[in-house]
Amino acid sequence: MSNAAGPADTVDLGALAERHGLTRSSARPPLGAYLRELWGRRQFIFSYARARTYALYAGARLGSVWQVLTPLMNAAVYYLAFGVLLGTKNGIHNYAAFLICGMFVFTYTQRSMTEGSRSLALNMSLIRTLHFPRATLPLAYVVNELNQMLVSMAILFAFVGLTDGPSRRWLMVVPALAMQTMFNLGMTLIFARIGTFVSDISQLLPFVTRTWLYASGIFFSIPDKLRALDAPGWVIQLLSFNPISAYIDLVRRSLLREHARNELPHAWSIAAGWAIVVLVGGFVFFWRAEDRYGRG
Repeated sequence: MSNAAGPADTVDLGALAERHGLTRSSARPPLGAYLRELWGRRQFIFSYARARTYALYAGARLGSVWQVLTPLMNAAVYYLAFGVLLGTKNGIHNYAAFLICGMFVFTYTQRSMTEGSRSLALNMSLIRTLHFPRATLPLAYVVNELNQMLVSMAILFAFVGLTDGPSRRWLMVVPALAMQTMFNLGMTLIFARIGTFVSDISQLLPFVTRTWLYASGIFFSIPDKLRALDAPGWVIQLLSFNPISAYIDLVRRSLLREHARNELPHAWSIAAGWAIVVLVGGFVFFWRAEDRYGRG
């Protein structure tokens, strides 16, 4: 007597699961539901960011002081190399504060991208064990860098207050950093997805960000330098579309009273445009691969 199942005994498990409201555990949720689930994990994002900060500096004698020392030491090296040896500080009022502003703003984006590109790859065991929105991990990395940026800005405020004097313009730093944070979130989500499937991106990013560093007007005033080279106005317009240049310019004009004459044109509009486009585009780009993270 044959034990083979006939057509009547065949069960469509997929249809049965769908009829009872069951879905794959790794299925990508709709965008609205994903956003709500992500908001529900906000406490985890902040807690993970704090834990990561503690773990990062736990073995160092100076601990989290390195959060501020690292960009300050980089600024000191660049001050010597560019400001003193190459003379880029000539004609720029309070060049030390000018340079530190640029270094702090650039470092915030640079570290968000480079650290965030590894946020999923370094947490695969967590991803494969627990169900949660994968975007919580790169977002936590940006929160961690934001905490460091706020500490750095407190030091910068003190330095500028001593060398340039306090001003109500300082309040404009808040919307400038808010837009940069939106931009950083989008860029981090983009590179978190890429870094998950292309491991070599973490090796390539330092070269990309180093090139970006020299093209962002950190060591010199872009309008001032191009005027000295007698460059046409459209060149300044083109370089002002660099998002990092726009964010650096906004922070400088908020803190340094003498920077007003060298402002980049339309920096507020450019900064806002980059923030919105990159945040929305980066989030959708990351979400579309939600059901692929942790496989393999």
